[in-house]
Amino acid sequence: MKLKFLSLIVLIGLFIGCTQETQNKLSRSIQNWTGTNGTLEVYAGDKLVKKFINIDKLSTATGTDDGVTRPYRFGYGILDKNFNSKKDAGEERVYFEFSDYSTSYIFYEEK
Repeated sequence: MKLKFLSLIVLIGLFIGCTQETQNKLSRSIQNWTGTNGTLEVYAGDKLVKKFINIDKLSTATGTDDGVTRPYRFGYGILDKNFNSKKDAGEERVYFEFSDYSTSYIFYEEK
């Protein structure tokens, strides 16, 4: 029993001692192992205008020099041009970003 407890303390200590980047990598590898498959739908009123499928992660942008959180999220996904929720010929993986503000916008890479 003491050995299990001691092992747990050592693992927690190692994890806490890791840099934030290392912790993110460990967390990401667990996420990759468990798998994710998100969908992002963008609406203009009640009309669907963009759809991205097979998104594995949405990230919050931070400043390079100041580390301050930026008001947008970004990720990579397949632009589902015909809104059928599956990858068809001509639908490629693209970079996209969208605002946290009430102004509706989405930026994406067109291939």
